[in-house]
Amino acid sequence: MTLILTFLGKGGTGRTTVAIAAAQKLTDEGKRVLLISQEAGPALSLLTGTEVGTEPIAVSVAEKSFQAVQLQTTQLVDKNWEKLKQFEARYLRDPFFKAVFGQELSVVPGMDDFLALNAIREYTESSRYDVIVHDGPGNQASLRMWGAIGGIDWYFRRFKQVFQDSQFYRSISPFIGPVTGAVFSSGLSGDVWNQPETQSVEGMVAKGKAMVKDPMQLRAYVVTTSDKVAIATGKYLWSAAQQIGLTVAGAIVTAPYGGQVDSAAASTAFDPIPVSTLNHSDLGSELSGGTGGASGGWRSLAGALPALAEPVSVPSPMSVDVANSTVKLFLPGFDKTQVKLTQYGPEVTVEAGDQRHNVSLPPTLKGRSVTGAKFQSGYLIISFS
Repeated sequence: MTLILTFLGKGGTGRTTVAIAAAQKLTDEGKRVLLISQEAGPALSLLTGTEVGTEPIAVSVAEKSFQAVQLQTTQLVDKNWEKLKQFEARYLRDPFFKAVFGQELSVVPGMDDFLALNAIREYTESSRYDVIVHDGPGNQASLRMWGAIGGIDWYFRRFKQVFQDSQFYRSISPFIGPVTGAVFSSGLSGDVWNQPETQSVEGMVAKGKAMVKDPMQLRAYVVTTSDKVAIATGKYLWSAAQQIGLTVAGAIVTAPYGGQVDSAAASTAFDPIPVSTLNHSDLGSELSGGTGGASGGWRSLAGALPALAEPVSVPSPMSVDVANSTVKLFLPGFDKTQVKLTQYGPEVTVEAGDQRHNVSLPPTLKGRSVTGAKFQSGYLIISFS
């Protein structure tokens, strides 16, 4: 099973530096590591001293090397468009995308995140890596990307249910089989919702949703400095991550180049998750032409990081008490004025941190009405009838 590490935090806190050090630490531990960067600029290449491109390449900042790749949206558009056309040609008698070329397509907002998410999935499922270190935007955009998996799963479940329960669907269902067989060259018949292709997509989404909730498959670390704005931003992102079910395994406090690490404020803000300190001032002087080898600086940074791949003991984003018919959501950076709870249908929806999340309830609580909610010690506690 591949573990994915991602980093959250305000810009300028050193997330890319921490990501490189994390990749080196895990490589030194004998793991096969791929560092994936979503940043289009030259920072990763400059910091590693290697020209990182759109295909994985060996990067060596110390004795042992790891793989690194830089995702470029235009290249991912071309690659995935060709896959779509091949899929279409295999199933449709008269493909209608064959005259459109990926090189013509413009990148629209949101497309880059979905393409990056799919690329991470492909690298994860390749079985070539034990750990993938993800260096993304580290802000709300990153959380929307990881949260999109649960959102897609909700769309599958809700719209499938609503459509199949409708009178319209019951009226046309006898004709679905013949029409499907006429359109698709593979001779598919029956209900399109129950075709192997549809079920495989649903299964892939369900697998991704389970991954986000499993800290041994995906976990985040907050990177911050001792600056109060950076700490406040990090705590906000920590809470927003919890809201989508993504476990934040710890916080890493860095210092500006030439400065000293002061972790006191961060330790208080991020209690009860562990806080580590990282002073990369020596590395900065080495990379700018100072004395000594940069590899020594990277080894020092890697050694200062916490155990990144071990099981973690931190508050779970969500816990269920079936006996008492309650669900607890750990939202440490929010208060009751920042959280909105609604139940318009069978789903319970929580809005917090500019995000909307549909809570996945166990079978015993599904369809039951919310009778109350309270905020206590960072937890939103929801009671059901």
